[in-house]
Amino acid sequence: MPERPAGLLTPAELAREAEAGRIETVITAMPDLFGRLVGKRITARFYQEEVAAHGMHVCDYLLAVDMEMDPTPGYRFASWDTGYGDLHLVPDVSTLRRAAWLDRSALVVCDAFRGDEPVAVAPRQMLKRQIERAAARGFEARMGSELEFFLLRDDYEVAQQKGFRGLAHFGRYVEDYHLLSGTFAEPVIGAIRRGVDASGIPVEFSKGEWGPGQHEINLRYATALEMADRHVIYKQAAKEIAAAAGTSLTFMAKFDESLAGSSCHIHLSLWNAKNEPVFAGNDALPGSPARVSPVFRGFLGGLLAHVREIALFLAPNPNSYKRYRPGTFAPTGIAWSYDNRTAGFRIVGDGPSLRVECRIPGADANPYLAYAALLAAGLDGVERKLDPGPGFSGDAYASKGLPQVPHSLGEAAAELEKSEFARAVFGADVVEHYLHFTRTEERAVAMRVSDVERARYFERI
Repeated sequence: MPERPAGLLTPAELAREAEAGRIETVITAMPDLFGRLVGKRITARFYQEEVAAHGMHVCDYLLAVDMEMDPTPGYRFASWDTGYGDLHLVPDVSTLRRAAWLDRSALVVCDAFRGDEPVAVAPRQMLKRQIERAAARGFEARMGSELEFFLLRDDYEVAQQKGFRGLAHFGRYVEDYHLLSGTFAEPVIGAIRRGVDASGIPVEFSKGEWGPGQHEINLRYATALEMADRHVIYKQAAKEIAAAAGTSLTFMAKFDESLAGSSCHIHLSLWNAKNEPVFAGNDALPGSPARVSPVFRGFLGGLLAHVREIALFLAPNPNSYKRYRPGTFAPTGIAWSYDNRTAGFRIVGDGPSLRVECRIPGADANPYLAYAALLAAGLDGVERKLDPGPGFSGDAYASKGLPQVPHSLGEAAAELEKSEFARAVFGADVVEHYLHFTRTEERAVAMRVSDVERARYFERI
């Protein structure tokens, strides 16, 4: 792994920075069901005196609310009947870092507990359980997120006043790899790169993407939990930096039906206790030039076997499913293929760099849930020695025989609900919690009258 990234802080370094007045605030946060960071801004003095050692408390409704922060009935975990009590948040000191894009601020990610027990439905805990499963088998999972977003010239307040319609894109044409259009957006994109890179989140590069004003900033891969933390902090930073520049950006999976969606391609590999990658080997993989190990074969087989059951964790919102359209680089067919961007699983690299790229999640995915689901599926394949079969060749969009990514959130929820595998690896209570969460969000969106309905039916129905 790379050396310790610049921007991470030890408690002693935080103390020195606070004493010198260079850090005054510690943002103390946990990821919620949506993957948003929620928590408190704490003075550096009080954080060091109390919170670092004893944690802090937040209302447990944070893991039982909808996007509007409305308490949602029907959860066993927390409700009006239980009185909406407290969660105990314990800082994970390994995540302590500068929030370099903010004034005199640091940030730390917390784990949620009730008493001495970690909260099973908390996204970070779900991922930690699968990391523990991998470790028990001698594996360390390493992952990377490739996140895309649209940059807009309107700030968030103006965008809301416009009803999020007719917004001015920070670009006028498809910008994929265009350096000229990238230069125009560099005051914002460059600020994001610099701010994130100085905050313990190494940045590799930025590039224009396949839509006007669409961009991608790639972060250095890391161990699964560290990468999920980097992912959510990066999204928070990117929005705040864009807002400070008088602009906005969106990680919606499908921001505009006439444009490309925004993806979150997830790269996965397993390593052993000797810091060696274990996917490469001596076995031929039909349909691929790569030489692979039995571990790789089983892991890929598990992904293929379970992807429809775990799709809800990869595509968690009704909008997620509008991204899956033929010919848009968002996959519709479930298959693996070597270096083929039409397939749901793209095999990339060779030798030590051999890895699986899952192209199914959108930029709206909660990384803790997506990583946990993919890791659980892959480990099951390793344990059961599942065979992925031969690779697909050609245009996966045009193939009539491939199983398909679920077409809606309801279809994905139905797949999860009947999955014995998911209940075994995540727990029945956890599955029910996320089914309720999903169906609540689905109902909330379905009840709204859309512009499309008004345009089609106002006059002519």
